[in-house]
Amino acid sequence: MRSLKRKIALNLSIAFSLLFGIVMSVIYISFNSFRREEFKERFVKRLDFTTSFISQSGGFNEKDPIVFSETADNIMLNENIIIFDANKQLLYSTVKDQNVSWDKSLLDRLDLQKTIYTEDTKPEIYAALRNVQGKNYYIITSAMDASGQSKLAYLKYLLIFSYLLSIALIWFFSYYIIGKFLQPLEKLKKEISEVTAHKLTTQIPVKASNDEIGVLAQSFNTMIVRLNDVFQSQKDFTASASHEIRTPLTRMAFQLENLKKSEQHSPKTLSVLSQISKEIYQLSDLTNSLLVLTKFDKENIQTIYDEVRIDEVIFDAYGKVEKNFPNLKMDFQISEHNMENAQLTIQGVKSLLEIVFINLFKNAALYGDNDRVDVAIDESSSALTINILSFGDLISADEQNRLFDPFMRGSNSHKISGSGLGLKIVKRILEYHKATITYHGASTNQNIFTIIFPV
Repeated sequence: MRSLKRKIALNLSIAFSLLFGIVMSVIYISFNSFRREEFKERFVKRLDFTTSFISQSGGFNEKDPIVFSETADNIMLNENIIIFDANKQLLYSTVKDQNVSWDKSLLDRLDLQKTIYTEDTKPEIYAALRNVQGKNYYIITSAMDASGQSKLAYLKYLLIFSYLLSIALIWFFSYYIIGKFLQPLEKLKKEISEVTAHKLTTQIPVKASNDEIGVLAQSFNTMIVRLNDVFQSQKDFTASASHEIRTPLTRMAFQLENLKKSEQHSPKTLSVLSQISKEIYQLSDLTNSLLVLTKFDKENIQTIYDEVRIDEVIFDAYGKVEKNFPNLKMDFQISEHNMENAQLTIQGVKSLLEIVFINLFKNAALYGDNDRVDVAIDESSSALTINILSFGDLISADEQNRLFDPFMRGSNSHKISGSGLGLKIVKRILEYHKATITYHGASTNQNIFTIIFPV
């Protein structure tokens, strides 16, 4: 939402900034054009006055310039007038006490263009070829538009200041106003974020207005009702199926035990019966795990946390695994610097944590090659770390990336039955406890699972 707010405010501010920039540029260009035309008009009036004076003088002699200068009106700043006759000989110049120079090419251009105005020079020049009483006169007038240039400079700085001020105000108010407009959407986002897969019964308040936000909230409520029905149906089915499957599995396990004890069987028959018992144990373990998981929600599991000693959980889990894998031996160690002061307690659900270690010990028994599992615990002020070491073929790098995916079974499990859900369940239970699990291979045949509980 914050990103959307920034994007809308940014795009709106850029659009208005460009618009204001274009408007102020047009104002500046228009004023400069007006200044130029107004100053040119003053040149024209000045030249018309000069032409009229020449016409009325009846002849242009040395005394005329004095009268001409004294009678001239509309005099411009730094004004200079130079007049040539038809032979392009200098007749008159207001330039005093210095050599008079001019651009001869300008006189030649007047023969063709009759009138020339240049505004890119300082001072600006307006020149014309006029015929007065049958005689041609080349009249060149130059002056500086100090007043116009001053007003133009003032306008430029005023526009720049106005532009910067308006941009600052636009950016501030656009962000503020967009924030006000999006506030209902921000509130809706906050309410939606509080709805999770385990709180699908929460309804978002819907306002009486029929605006887009109200329609969106109503649609979201309809969606979560449908999702809640689906999740509840799935949860109920998993619980019911696990419960129904567990009962016949338990009967089968008892019957197999009784069968092995009641009669004398050949070694081959005993081997088959033992294998069937392991298969039943795996199915029973999986259904128990699913049944336990359906009882807890990630969002509210902390409300039933108890103080659990992790060493007791490990030994209880090993005891359950040992019944079906009697050859599996566990070496349990606590770090030397924790021996005396180790608390070994965490906040959690004991039944779920047992499932974690049952699955890891069972994997060590099934996939290990020496019927041994080493458990090492190290406790610090911030974490409790458990390393579970088993011996066997290492898991390839490609399989490690998918190790905790559902139904993932490694290349070493072709001859061993299983569902591929064990490590996925382990990871989910540890996530419920805000713990992490990682795998790495050490040496050539050492598989290490590392579990870290925050303290």
